[in-house]
Amino acid sequence: MGLTKIELFTNAQNELAQAAKVLAHPARVAILQHLLKANACINGDLVQELGLAQPTVSQHLRELKEIGLIQGTIDGVSVNYCIQPNRWRELQVLFDQFFNQYPYTNQTDCC
Repeated sequence: MGLTKIELFTNAQNELAQAAKVLAHPARVAILQHLLKANACINGDLVQELGLAQPTVSQHLRELKEIGLIQGTIDGVSVNYCIQPNRWRELQVLFDQFFNQYPYTNQTDCC
């Protein structure tokens, strides 16, 4: 597949696609679910919770941090991660706007 010409699409379309791409990996979904369940900053628990190698978990955390869904704070030699609430809400609104475009009707088959 060729390179995507992002300039052909709106900022919202590009942002939604980037977020969907990051959320498309089950390990990242599991990380987010663990952070949501803990409702606190956590660190080394993720490696044990997921059963993945530390470098793998670190890569997934980096992907989530790049789109702003999580934030990390340094505590000595470890980094604690938690949900970034403002960005979480922004992406929630973005996905809601996307999914709410479908006009639910009594129509059962469109084709």
